[in-house]
Amino acid sequence: MRVYNFSAGPAMLPEEVLKKAAAELTEHGDSGQSVIEMSHRGKDYEAIHNECISLLRETMEIPDNYKVLFIQGGGHMQFDMVPQNLKKNGKADFVVTGQWAGKAQSEAKKYLEANVIASSKDKTFSYIPALDSSEFDKDADYFHICQNNTIFGTRFSKLPETGSVPLVSDMSSCILSEPVDVSKFGIIYACAQKNMGPSGVTVVIIREDLIRDLGDSNVPAMQRYKTYADNNSLYNTPPTFSIYMVKLVLEWIKSKGGLSEIKAYNEKKAAILYDYLDSSKMFNNPVEKEYRSLMNVTFVTGNEELDKKFIAEAKKEGLVTLGGHRSVGGMRASIYNAMPIEGVQKLVDFMRKFEAENSAM
Repeated sequence: MRVYNFSAGPAMLPEEVLKKAAAELTEHGDSGQSVIEMSHRGKDYEAIHNECISLLRETMEIPDNYKVLFIQGGGHMQFDMVPQNLKKNGKADFVVTGQWAGKAQSEAKKYLEANVIASSKDKTFSYIPALDSSEFDKDADYFHICQNNTIFGTRFSKLPETGSVPLVSDMSSCILSEPVDVSKFGIIYACAQKNMGPSGVTVVIIREDLIRDLGDSNVPAMQRYKTYADNNSLYNTPPTFSIYMVKLVLEWIKSKGGLSEIKAYNEKKAAILYDYLDSSKMFNNPVEKEYRSLMNVTFVTGNEELDKKFIAEAKKEGLVTLGGHRSVGGMRASIYNAMPIEGVQKLVDFMRKFEAENSAM
């Protein structure tokens, strides 16, 4: 029996996608081989690769002056690649709204002056800080945000206006959850294992003018965006099966009506959970309402032992991976695209039952 997996990542995938991948596992089309076995230089895989790029462009309405790149190394690799590739004046601005934004800023310090424009650390990252554009550095090489925070359950409800400074967004946990105006960004990067597919591939959407020839600098070939752009992300062996799975997920999104329909469905799911949390006397969501994530919902009871009991009993009901990140504890329900409304409703029904049975604790 399949469970409802609330993991922040790797996360559950649409069952239709898994079944299609299973049916094609030993032979893709009439190729006589599995995607796992295909040469990345062969025409069979190249067709999959290019179709994935085409579908992502269509789904996200990516403008023609942007490249889609497939890179390995996850978000952590991008924490290094962005400053190495965009460095010109030697400084960048950061909004630190959680652990991943903090890591991006910390890594960037190795290459340039990484200025923290604002932070929500003072309230355990439970909100998105107000931003004053007059404090932005107009000569910064880029302005970095983490658009959705998996650990603390917050998201940017409004993008910062950065003018001519490229806005760089880590969208790992919110990409493909709603429509996005790609033209507002210089770079969007997202590791796949939340909404796009299995782990192993990171998608980078980059404006072409930011793909620079770094000449004889000491930036390794595999950490230059130009290497990927010039070779259609086929300079080395890419994570072929992960890219194939992303293609299947994009086909699934298209079959559901595209990102507008996906967003509406995600809003319904989130409302079911947040509405219960707001009415509960046991469970509490610490995030300011304006900044609540649609993807990652955090909650606590205020009693560590009760939290542990809840997680253990939920697992017996087929509601798994509800523990909060190890750095904060409590609970977290990640309700990415593939999580059906039925899963969220079952979670709320269990929470209501648990609260009634444990209200005296």
